[in-house]
Amino acid sequence: MVNRLQRYLKFRKQRNEWLAQGGTISRNWIILSDYDDFSGVAKGAYFHHDLLVAQFVFRDNPKRHIDIGSRIDGFVAHVASFREIEVLDVRPFAQCKHENILFEQGDIMEPSQLKPADSISCLNALEHFGLGRYSDPIDVDGHEKGINNLVQLLIDKGKLYLSVPVGIRDEVHFNAHRIFHPLSILRFPSVERYLNLSRFDFVDDQGDLHLDIDIHSVIGCTKFGFGIYSFVKS
Repeated sequence: MVNRLQRYLKFRKQRNEWLAQGGTISRNWIILSDYDDFSGVAKGAYFHHDLLVAQFVFRDNPKRHIDIGSRIDGFVAHVASFREIEVLDVRPFAQCKHENILFEQGDIMEPSQLKPADSISCLNALEHFGLGRYSDPIDVDGHEKGINNLVQLLIDKGKLYLSVPVGIRDEVHFNAHRIFHPLSILRFPSVERYLNLSRFDFVDDQGDLHLDIDIHSVIGCTKFGFGIYSFVKS
């Protein structure tokens, strides 16, 4: 309360200074939270995995990159700043004038509509498949079917970038999301058979990024972190 009062007094002082200099005011907005705020936020899963995986795509320069359900105003925008990106999402998308974003409304559960690609991303989306949160059909195996289809869509030696919540155990928080044990993703049959984990990055419970670490080092260390898996199809 004291801090808020101090901020308000600062606002009044600045307002009086403005008027004393001959300034006019059309409307008062009493915004007190910005006086000692940070310039921005550089933490959290979306900030880190959107930027990191976009850097990977820039580095690898694939022939074709398809994104499944990642954030348009984050990862997709990052990639679209330097190359073309195809986007598939079950949700509609307002018309976009950015020529590098090629959007198609569709369901990864029906992968026949897409041609295979050498680079695919799915960031913080797999955990929602089949829970109905985004008006998709209820499917208790939606996450396994989704990753199977991602693997099928990927050509040999292609790269798949996957980000999901990781915790102490596999959990379902209906209808928000699933949480995975860090090793569960590696145990899906299609992953075991066709994919090699080339790199694992991790965002911890405090929103801080840990680069290129041993996946086993995070087991039991997080309740709601985010694993960023970089796979290569062999």
